[in-house]
Amino acid sequence: MGKTKRGYEIRPGANLKNAGLEDANLTGAKLSGANLTGAYLERANLTDANLTGANLTDAHLDGANLTRADLTGANLGDWGDLSCTKLTGTNLTGVDLTRINLFRSPKIDLSTANLTGTNLTAVDLRRKFKLRGANLTGANLRDADLRGVDLTGANLSGANLRDADLKGVDLTGANLTNANLSGALLRKANLTGAKLDGVNLKLTILDEVDLSVVDLDDADLSAAHSSVLNGILGHTARE
Repeated sequence: MGKTKRGYEIRPGANLKNAGLEDANLTGAKLSGANLTGAYLERANLTDANLTGANLTDAHLDGANLTRADLTGANLGDWGDLSCTKLTGTNLTGVDLTRINLFRSPKIDLSTANLTGTNLTAVDLRRKFKLRGANLTGANLRDADLRGVDLTGANLSGANLRDADLKGVDLTGANLTNANLSGALLRKANLTGAKLDGVNLKLTILDEVDLSVVDLDDADLSAAHSSVLNGILGHTARE
């Protein structure tokens, strides 16, 4: 990409510490391994940018567009702020989001985002997040609050959702193969068409969940609790 109008060099491994990149057009920029500590990226367009392994500690990202940007293994620091950024289709594979601020925006759209292996332990995602079609394979969502979140068509295979609160969550068509939902609260969740092969439902609360069109082959329902569990008869499941 060369240099910006302010003379900053845009290249892999570039040192852009505290750089003033407000409103910069960085579409498709190759910034893997770059040092963006404290960089000012407000309203910057980083669509399709490669930020793998970049250091974004204390970076200012208000209003930045990170659509389809690749942040695999990026360091967002202890208190990074992604709350006012556009994250549709963003690759956040392996990023630790447990201390990231995602809550100042009225709605966070992470639809189709790649969150493979992301650490979201005990993170509050309730109602404000759209994760339709997101890839959460192997993500750690233990104790996370996901009430009212749209997870339609999301891939949660192998994800850890132990003790998570999924009340009222839309999991229509979601892939929960081999996911750990032990102790999770799924009251009134929509599991229509969801894949539950090998899912762990030990001690899971399934009150008012309709499983009439759900395939429970190989699902572990040991001590699962439900006052109204429609359609469970006729499915093959370990009791």
